[in-house]
Amino acid sequence: MYFDDHHPPHFHAEYSGHEALIDVNTLTVFSGRLPARAQALVTEWATLHHEELLSDWHKAKSLEPLEKIEPLP
Repeated sequence: MYFDDHHPPHFHAEYSGHEALIDVNTLTVFSGRLPARAQALVTEWATLHHEELLSDWHKAKSLEPLEKIEPLP
């Protein structure tokens, strides 16, 4: 996430030269693309951390420090 970024609430995912912007609420890619396996892992991670992602989005919009979100186990 980037501070003061545009709507909808989203995060940026990067993998091996690919980048995608992923809507926090729907977990759909609305810009860019990732390879299928990477997309599946990102979706799994985002599903597990949905509330944390929303919280960080609101913090970013308020220019507050973001909380670190743990990776997949």
